[in-house]
Formats: sequence, C-alpha cells, structure tokens
Amino acid sequence: MGEVYLATDTELDRSAAIKILPAAIAADQERLQRFVQEAKAASALNHPNILTIHEVGQDDGRHFIATEFIDGVTLRARMAERHLEIRELLDIAIQIASALE
Repeated sequence: MGEVYLATDTELDRSAAIKILPAAIAADQERLQRFVQEAKAASALNHPNILTIHEVGQDDGRHFIATEFIDGVTLRARMAERHLEIRELLDIAIQIASALE
C-alpha cells in the first residue's frame, strides 16, 4: 500500500523504516483509513515478533508510519528462494501463532 524507505533516526542514532502513503492513495479516504488502521493495530501489540511502531503522522501533506528497522529477508522472499523444510515451516508457524496469541 505504501513505499518503504530506510532512514536514520539522528536523535536516537538508530535505523528506522519509513512507510509513506502515495498521494494518489491518500486521496482515497477508505485507503487512508486502512493505512491508519494498520498503524493502530500494530501499535496496540507488544511482542518480539511484531514490528514496533515509533510514530504515525503527516508531513507536508504526506502520511507516514515510522517503525523499527529489521534487517533480513522477508518470508515471501525466503519461500521464493527455495522449498522450506517442515521443521522450518513449523518454527515460523509457532512464531506467528505466538505473536498473534
């Protein structure tokens, strides 16, 4: 739904990810509401397997979500690279279930 950029939080000296909602999408109130709801839903959760939201806001008419930066490969990319073994799938499923618990 948005474009994600790697940024540096210069005050706290840490990397962050900034998700920016394109103007065309922000103009659609329903899609803007989904963007805000995504941030609210994630920020309501506190678990090591769930991304931490640092800030939600708007700057110069652009809506954004600032989150922690997690370096690595997405599950989608890992699954595209190779067939995962059953124990890897179970480990991932357990981590997801733990986060959703």
